[in-house]
Amino acid sequence: MPKVLITGGGTGGHLYPMLAIADALVEAGVASGDIRLVGSSRGEDRRIFAGTPYRVSLWPGRGIRRAFSLRATLANLRALSGIAVSLVYGIMTALIWKPSVVVSVGGYASLPMSLGAVVARRKLVLVELDAATGLAQRLVLRFCTARCTAFANTDPRAIFTGAPIRSTLARTTEPARSAAKRSETPPIDVSKKVVLVMTGSLGAKRVNDAVLELAALWHDRTDVVLIHITGRRDFERVKELTPKGTLDYRVVEFADMSRMWPVADIAICRAGATTVAELAVVGVPAILVPLPHSPSDHQGQNARLLADSGAAIVIGDDHVSGETLRSALEPLFENSLRDTMSRAMGEMGKPNATRDIAGVLMKVSAS
Repeated sequence: MPKVLITGGGTGGHLYPMLAIADALVEAGVASGDIRLVGSSRGEDRRIFAGTPYRVSLWPGRGIRRAFSLRATLANLRALSGIAVSLVYGIMTALIWKPSVVVSVGGYASLPMSLGAVVARRKLVLVELDAATGLAQRLVLRFCTARCTAFANTDPRAIFTGAPIRSTLARTTEPARSAAKRSETPPIDVSKKVVLVMTGSLGAKRVNDAVLELAALWHDRTDVVLIHITGRRDFERVKELTPKGTLDYRVVEFADMSRMWPVADIAICRAGATTVAELAVVGVPAILVPLPHSPSDHQGQNARLLADSGAAIVIGDDHVSGETLRSALEPLFENSLRDTMSRAMGEMGKPNATRDIAGVLMKVSAS
């Protein structure tokens, strides 16, 4: 059986796809001891990878800051020194561990191991999560054996698989959504519309502030449940600022989204690749607030593709507020419009993406 090394990380948006691919490889017959995950010692990697059955290596490095200032320059010099150390680790790992295939899901943490694979002449497969190819992937693009892409691509090496997601996610039917609402603590009345906010494990202050404003505007509503997953940075602050009223407003620090997506009638999110892929598979219409200045504007491109298909509404980060959210949300309480957007979102979904990516890796490793 092949030995597979999966590299990426720094954010949950890379780490959960890495785990999903690893789990799919095990289902395809690869021993868990023959799978290695290489990520960052700085990000969420240690917490998210804790308890996995796979070998885990966490190396130094950080992302490059796209700014012109003395502080940014010094930070970038430190980042480059960390990447240089990790590159040595990557070359040595490729030469000593001898993986059959190295899989990169992108992000700054993937670059040293991807370059190590190139230097050691190991097969390299890129799993591209976003509509725009990130810098780390672009640097090794010419050397890859295959590309598994989240969106259609004209490159002959590209295989349109969709983005890898957790196997527990599936299209949410109305009966399943009602059952999920009843299973919450406390249970949610199935007649109420649930608006679910999620902007990542750390959260997004600007969006969190806008949702607090929305909760104040809706303070006397009884037909809506607002579930606000704040992320760790803002949880205590948002709890302290929670407005009083009859609105069922639930503030949560972090949650298992495979359990939470089925509860939602409408979502408010950033537009990272994993979030977009999960929304599409579950079929939840969304208001997307792309992260501004994201590398290659990948979140903006992801969001525009969903908006162009009729599956989402896009609000710019500099325009998001309680009022703009209310104006965008309230028309979606009409079942016909929400159902139309839900169908459009579902048509974007690739529920078998992770299995298909594992199949590509098995073929590449055997060739």
